[in-house]
Formats: sequence, structure tokens, C-alpha cells
Amino acid sequence: MYDVICIGGGLAGLTAAIHLRKEGHRVLVLEKEEYPHHKVCGEYLSKEVAPYLNQLGIKLPSDVHIDTLEFSTRNGRSLRVELPLGAIGISRYTLDFTLYKEAVKLGVDFDFCTVKSVDFNMNVFTVQSTSNEQFQARFVIGSYGKRSHLDKNLSRSFIDKKSPWLGIKAHHSWPEFPEQEVGLHSFKGGYAGLSKTESGAVNFCYLVTYKSFQKFQDIDQFNERVVAQNPFLSEFLKKSTPLFEKPMSIAQISFESKLPVEEHLLMCGDTAGLIHPLCGNGMAMAIHSAKLASELLHHELTKGIPDRQKLEKEYTKTWKRTFGRRIKAGRYLQRLLLSEGITNNLFSLASSSPILLKKLIRQTHGKPLSL
Repeated sequence: MYDVICIGGGLAGLTAAIHLRKEGHRVLVLEKEEYPHHKVCGEYLSKEVAPYLNQLGIKLPSDVHIDTLEFSTRNGRSLRVELPLGAIGISRYTLDFTLYKEAVKLGVDFDFCTVKSVDFNMNVFTVQSTSNEQFQARFVIGSYGKRSHLDKNLSRSFIDKKSPWLGIKAHHSWPEFPEQEVGLHSFKGGYAGLSKTESGAVNFCYLVTYKSFQKFQDIDQFNERVVAQNPFLSEFLKKSTPLFEKPMSIAQISFESKLPVEEHLLMCGDTAGLIHPLCGNGMAMAIHSAKLASELLHHELTKGIPDRQKLEKEYTKTWKRTFGRRIKAGRYLQRLLLSEGITNNLFSLASSSPILLKKLIRQTHGKPLSL
């Protein structure tokens, strides 16, 4: 019997496990892939979570400090703006592995398996894997990412709705890329992010609609015919060298609204709500949501008789207050950036008033966190 089981060992699950274990609770993380491994991700970590990670005793193995955003339209009009808070460039391969090693050192248990079902009965969760192993806990955190067959098992409203989005990621070698810069470059049907990671590789990650992508046979052809229409991305693709054997992809990325609590599971990170990648804040939000859940769980676990209803109500309220406005801002910005006419108008306005662009950036970022 565990105090808490985290289903999914990404940023939210690992951070929550570390936080709760440091408070003395018995924690199990269920993750389908062994570490280290790559994930489709922008790999831009907002510095708002740096104080919190420091207080958890986590030293980030990266000297890549990003302080400038370069934005360009499809036809190559560009502008640069200083980021109000800045970010750390770090790959998920390295960051997740760092958190995993810290969790193991603290005594967090791990089981590498795929979760089949979660049942709640008599105030106890029973989690079953596809290999028919069973685990029990007083509380469960859902931290398994953007989508899973568990969402169907839990009858979540968004899971049966088709999503038009596809995510593509690869690492490239391009030493000339400015270390302190993150690029956001639009193309027909999507937008791409470029930023350096701790290894010196440039993370090339983009989001595109199926409608735009399905006309082409493969990723290379799409990059050549569509992505490269943006002059900045064209230069990148010509001058850089791919480091992956083939790009990674993830399908059916849903930006539909999700509930922070489902069938008594506390949802964290992308499992609770996905901010559009163009906002560059998904990694920090995952870590922040783990902090919110961990603090509330610790409070309830140290009481004689936990008040589950009060916990779920408080987490829902806190999650929405903390992230609701950011996610709405992300949806709004994405709609604007996918419209070429509106994007050009916004570009002209932002060029004449950089303060406006900084205000938009602040809408999707938080303030520095601490315990």
C-alpha cells in the first residue's frame, strides 16, 4: 500500500514523486519506458520553476540560458524581443533522467509497465498493469501526458473527439545557432520552435495540422515543400545536420478542455490541460502543477483522516486559478498566429510597440516559484 502512485514518469510525475518522498511519503511511479529517452517537446524550461527545483535539491545540468525570442512570419518578416524572465534550454532526455536519478536516490519506487486500469473502492485505488500486476495506494496522480488509453478508461470527454494536430521533433547540429535565443517561426498550417539544449544540439520541434501535412508523403518532403517556405526555417534545414535517425512524432494532440480531477485522480501536467507549444511554457506548467498537487496531498496525508472531497475541490480551484488564464491565452494566440493576415497585422503592431509583445508573453508565463 503506497501513499501515492504517479501514473506516468514525465516532468509532473517525477517532480511530484520527489516532493512527496522528501516529505516522507511512500511513492510509486509507473512509467512505460525506461530512462533515459527522448520525448516530443519544445525543451524550453521557463526559469519560473528554477527556485522550486533548487529547493527540491535538483541541479539542472545545463548552462544554456535563453533570454531572447526571435519571431518570424511565413514570408520572413522578423523581430526580436527580450524575454521578461528567460528560460533554460535542456532536453527531456537529460532533464527526465536527472529527475529519475534523484527520485531513486530518495527511495521512490519505480515499475516500468503500461497501466491498464484504475479502480477506486473503499477509499483505496487499485492500479492494474497490462501484465496483470496490481498496485494499491491512498491517492493517485495522473501524469501520463497528452493522451492515453486510460483517458478512454476514465471516460474523459475530450478523448473521442478527433484532433487535427501533429507534433514533430528532431535534434540537429548547427553550431552557429545563438545559444541565448529561442526562435518561433510560422509556416502554412503550423509553427516551429528552435532552441539549443545542454548538449549543443538544436531542438527543432513543430506543430502542424493534418490538413497541411497529409498532402505529402513524409516528413522530409513536408519540410522541403512547406516548412522551408519560411526563409529562417529554410536556412536552418539547409545548414544543419539531423542527429536523429528519423524525426519523432506524436499524433492526435488535443487542446480540448480537461478536468483537473477525474474519478478521484489528481491530474497533473498535460494530463490536466495542455498549453499551446508556441507559448513555450508546458514544461514549467507540468512542474508547477506537481507542486500544487504535492502540497495538498502532503497536507491531507498528515491528517488523521484525509478529507478527499475537500482535497479534490481545492486542487480543482487552485489549478484553474493558476493555469486557466494561461491556457486560454495560448488558445487565443494560436488562432491568431495561424491566420496569415492577422499575424502580419500583429507583427506590425508588435514592431512599433515591443511592450505589447512582452505583455503577451507574460500572459502565458508565471512568477518564480518556491516551496
